[in-house]
Amino acid sequence: MQVARIRVASTDYKKLEELVHSIKETAQKFGASVTGPMPLPTKKLKVVTRKSPSGAGTATFERWEMRVHKRVIDVGINERALRQIMRVEVPEGVNIEIELKE
Repeated sequence: MQVARIRVASTDYKKLEELVHSIKETAQKFGASVTGPMPLPTKKLKVVTRKSPSGAGTATFERWEMRVHKRVIDVGINERALRQIMRVEVPEGVNIEIELKE
């Protein structure tokens, strides 16, 4: 059976959860089988910089962190469901990939 694997990633987990919920509702409304959303490990990007520009003074540092949250949904191939999923509005800052698998 063919399956459409949908991968969604974002730094804002609230937008990510809303999009995943709307995709799942749309697929179920048109009778497609749905597995997921399955959370993938969160990627943490860390940047540490020194506060003083000249290097003189105390060794104080600033730390920044960006987290990238990811989810995977598997949807059974149903042409009507996939067309409606393609029309779901994707919020700004959310990346989505759709891949067909067998």
